[in-house]
Order: sequence, then C-alpha cells, then structure tokens
Amino acid sequence: MANMTLAIPEKLHKEMMAHSELKWSDVARQAFEKKIRELHWMEKLLSKSTLTESDAEEIGHKIKHEIRKRFVK
Repeated sequence: MANMTLAIPEKLHKEMMAHSELKWSDVARQAFEKKIRELHWMEKLLSKSTLTESDAEEIGHKIKHEIRKRFVK
C-alpha cells in the first residue's frame, strides 16, 4: 500500500486530535475512494454526452441567471 503525506490547517488538526478515537487515515481513505467512484461515474456519464464545453457553459449561465432572478425578487 502506498503512503501519502497531507498538510492540514492547525485548527483542523486540533479538532481531529480531540477525536483521537477515530482512525483518521481510514476516514481519509474512505473519502478518497468515494471521490474516485464519483469521478468514474462522471467519466462514464460524460463519455456518452454530445454536449460541447461551450454548450455546458451556456447552460450554466442560463441556470445562474434564473437562480439570480429568484433571489432578486
């Protein structure tokens, strides 16, 4: 198994040490595994897509515009 070194903010480290009953390496490993599963799912989904990057940007702008209209009222 490979090893990885992470830098975390001091405040986060103090919070983690307050819960030393947890195996933080297991927590990190589970988070990495979850993210990899999400990326695989996204890659599979996008491999079937016919949208171009500019299409996606245009849709994103339209969505943001509609959301903004809701909050301006």
